[in-house]
Amino acid sequence: MLSVKQELLAALAAELEKLSPGAGARAAFESPKVAAHGDWACTAAMQLAKALKTNPRQLGEQLQTALLATNAWQRWVEAIEIAGPGFLNIRLKPAAKQQVLREVLHSRERFGHQADRGEKILVEFVSANPTGPLHVGHGRQAALGDAICNLYATQGWSVHREFYYNDAGVQIDTLTKSTQLRAQGVKPGDADWPEAAYNGDYIQDIADAFLARATVTADDRAFTANGDVQDYDNVRQFAVAYLRNEQDKDLQAFNLTFDEYYLESSLYANGHVEATVARLVANGKTYEKDGALWLKSTDYGDDKDRVMRKSDGHYTYFVPDVAYHIQKFQRGYTKAVNIQGTDHHGTIARVRAGLQAADVGIPQGYPDYVLHTMVRVVKGGEEVKISKRAGSYVTLRDLIEWTSKDAVRFFLLSRKPDTEYTFDVDLAIAQNNDNPVYYVQYAHARICSVLRGWREDFDIGALVDADLSPLDTPAAQALMLQLAKYPDMLASAASSNAPHDVTFYLRELAASYHSYYDAERILVDDEAVKTARVALVAATRQVLENGLALLGVSAPQRM
Repeated sequence: MLSVKQELLAALAAELEKLSPGAGARAAFESPKVAAHGDWACTAAMQLAKALKTNPRQLGEQLQTALLATNAWQRWVEAIEIAGPGFLNIRLKPAAKQQVLREVLHSRERFGHQADRGEKILVEFVSANPTGPLHVGHGRQAALGDAICNLYATQGWSVHREFYYNDAGVQIDTLTKSTQLRAQGVKPGDADWPEAAYNGDYIQDIADAFLARATVTADDRAFTANGDVQDYDNVRQFAVAYLRNEQDKDLQAFNLTFDEYYLESSLYANGHVEATVARLVANGKTYEKDGALWLKSTDYGDDKDRVMRKSDGHYTYFVPDVAYHIQKFQRGYTKAVNIQGTDHHGTIARVRAGLQAADVGIPQGYPDYVLHTMVRVVKGGEEVKISKRAGSYVTLRDLIEWTSKDAVRFFLLSRKPDTEYTFDVDLAIAQNNDNPVYYVQYAHARICSVLRGWREDFDIGALVDADLSPLDTPAAQALMLQLAKYPDMLASAASSNAPHDVTFYLRELAASYHSYYDAERILVDDEAVKTARVALVAATRQVLENGLALLGVSAPQRM
């Protein structure tokens, strides 16, 4: 129905231009708040009335007459009704709604996708320093990042997935010392065990592997231990490689891969941090005070100026972030999205201020940020806070092992990122309609069962040119209208970095299918009616599969 909508919008834009030059840009359709009012609504008459100094209802009637005289509206529109102060409520002919089935069956997995726009986007997410297993907060980031990447890909972007981390610094130093002590036989609770050390059992696992002179391989590095507990740097490199390998296992359990792992330390090694600082100084955007170097970030909307280089000569953490984002832009990524916890909120203003102060052509508002809250885990009605393996938190792998990859992904995407979320383990494994991922997957499996009853291989190629005229009942038309919403939903979800919109849509589509299934028998004796209804449910199955794939969730054919 996308082609129908574009045809009708073009005709509407042309008529609006006749009423007022430039008004064609207002051509748009909305979904009525009450389904009984029509299939689409148009508020253009109300928007134009004031500028044209005319009554909006009279303008609506004028627009109604003009539209019904066009070929496109005569072909696809059954009626236009004037409501209230000038709303146009539009009722489509069944043939218009049936067009969506041809589009789905022809495009299949690319239904709703836009053409290549020739632009690159970098999405940075997870970005966990290798100091321990990935926790459920990282899992929320992983689900968000992967789904957002998939959404941008549907809109024609060339998408790059990047994992940014540091293999040096205070946290890595703590990891190294903790591993070194465990290898020497010191453990949590001993007098010599530091209060700041990492206590999880995984530290002992690293120490044992180090003493065994093991070799570990991760996606971006490999290292062999020499077993010498006094060799601090060897312990450090091995511990980092070991935990990067552990992170890879977590990500593999999540069916997630990255295009690139980018080291914070490389920004120093390659001179990018020093070059960035030198540029900011040369641009007159810094000043010295109390032995520190400050950025004039208030010039760019920050609530106060920020320290760049402390009196001890070390840079504060946002300085390499500025250098990193300059590198992102110079690598050709005209758009960048960072997915981080809400505790990074203060980073936004100072990074953007640094980028503008550097004056290298980066647009204001670069990069975009998606901030998410942490996740509470409830099991057996009680909150779970500690994992024996991690020592202080529930790991992503714990959650996957307790439930499934599909449940974890769908559940973590089922709310807006910045809202608090409680992951209910018992609900995630329940096989009933209260479990949202089960509800959607069951709709898909139910359709597959129907299609196998039609043809064992259910090849839908024969349905592309089927006669769809029997699909004129209210139940069938309601399901087709739901399918037609999918492309606009994708575009809106991508532009808003809102993959939760996909989960909402899939639940609504599954509900629409279940209602249709209850209203009409599909495999009837009448061959023409049966073929048309099979085409409808086959298209529904395809869109359910497409939406689940965007979320990284499987679409089982049997349940």
